[in-house]
Amino acid sequence: MSWLLPLSHTVTLTVVHVRRGICGLGMYYAVRRGRKTGVFLSWTECKAQVDRFPAARFKKFATEDEAWAFVRNSSSPEGSKGESVVVYTDGCCSSNGRNRARAGIGVYWGPGHPLNVGVRLPGRQTNQRAEIHAACKAIMQARAQNISKLVLYTDSMFTINGITSWVQGWKKNGWRTSTGKDVINKEDFMELDELSQGMDIKWMHIPGHSGFVGNEEADRLAREGAKQSEN
Repeated sequence: MSWLLPLSHTVTLTVVHVRRGICGLGMYYAVRRGRKTGVFLSWTECKAQVDRFPAARFKKFATEDEAWAFVRNSSSPEGSKGESVVVYTDGCCSSNGRNRARAGIGVYWGPGHPLNVGVRLPGRQTNQRAEIHAACKAIMQARAQNISKLVLYTDSMFTINGITSWVQGWKKNGWRTSTGKDVINKEDFMELDELSQGMDIKWMHIPGHSGFVGNEEADRLAREGAKQSEN
């Protein structure tokens, strides 16, 4: 698909927290090799990662997409067979934990992408469920497009820890915690775990509300979804 953004499956990234700060002329500073890899919004932050670092690789770009492509060591903006595809997911819930809670999920594949979606979360309205089901939606979309390799960015460490670490212990314990209690969001994680089977997914944490377009757009879509009526 010509809309999909690639990422070499051999590259592991550490997403670092950045400030909005002073961005000069809106430039993005990409560090491919340094103390921390990622995209920074100021030269000061970039310099801290590359100054006196052996064989540091960094470059300045006018757009965030170009900067991330450099970090990922990908020269082509188009997806191709065998490459990972990048997607951002987010969930939100207004009045979380209250009777009038409204939750939505957002999935962002890229600017103007036809698979971008923001919908109301069905069932119990909580922020944690919204985060999990945003990831579920992205994986379902990927499967429908015959995409088997994903790099999924989310600002929910709860979702990442659940699917990459905790779920294995839960399954061995019959979907109970180490103390014998029922797993919170059991059905939601069961669905996410089933959808993930046979998929090559890199789960990446990205700080929320830190100026990254993909995360901001996923958040916007989730908030739009929360305003919709339940089906």
